[in-house]
Amino acid sequence: MGEEPRSAASGSGADASSPPLADEERVAEAVRDRPARPEGRPLFVGVAGGTGSGKTTVVERIMGGLAPNPVTLIHHDAYYHDYGHLRLEERAGINFDHPDSLETSLLIEHLDALACGRPVELPLYDFKTHTRVARTQPASPTPVVIVDGILIIADHEIRRRLDIKIFVDTDADIRFIRRLQRDIEHRGRTLDSVVRQYLRTVRPMHLDFVEPSKRYADVIVPVGGENDVAIDMVVTKLREVLAPASS
Repeated sequence: MGEEPRSAASGSGADASSPPLADEERVAEAVRDRPARPEGRPLFVGVAGGTGSGKTTVVERIMGGLAPNPVTLIHHDAYYHDYGHLRLEERAGINFDHPDSLETSLLIEHLDALACGRPVELPLYDFKTHTRVARTQPASPTPVVIVDGILIIADHEIRRRLDIKIFVDTDADIRFIRRLQRDIEHRGRTLDSVVRQYLRTVRPMHLDFVEPSKRYADVIVPVGGENDVAIDMVVTKLREVLAPASS
């Protein structure tokens, strides 16, 4: 799998600042033009993009579009290191947007196991306490395995294991508002803590790692989950790739 920049997909929501538009043929090429997969090996799809870009919505819509094909979903942010040995205030000061905060080596082990047809135990993470949960989540190989996270295609070892790399591209102000709502409503954060973290680590790490990784994407989806045209094209081509295996 090459490392050259590929194409962008766009729907009617794209504006002049979005990446160059691509027609259906270019999207099809990005999805189809991969080395042949060994029979029975899952199709690995990476969905990257900045915090609050709409990755979850895009993933949910892809999974819905691929039904009834079973899909395994892996979240990179479940692989944060366990910081339970630190005091809570020390954990809150960790730069969770830097690649070193993640146990990516374990994720790679799991991807390799799934590629070989072996089940794995996925970690679970408590974002309120910044610690790993004691239990794990079993995952078995399925025709499609989706891996999502802000740094999924920034890491070379993950990237080379992905058959299709998607980058969800959304304006920074929209992403910040979404993160603010999520962290306050679901992760027990205060307004001040969210703003402080965004300025101290989230924005700098986005500029250093996430945004540059966009050049490795096969397909860029502007405006996230609202981009019906781009998502429909991706789902259509994924179904075409899966069709021979299910026939």
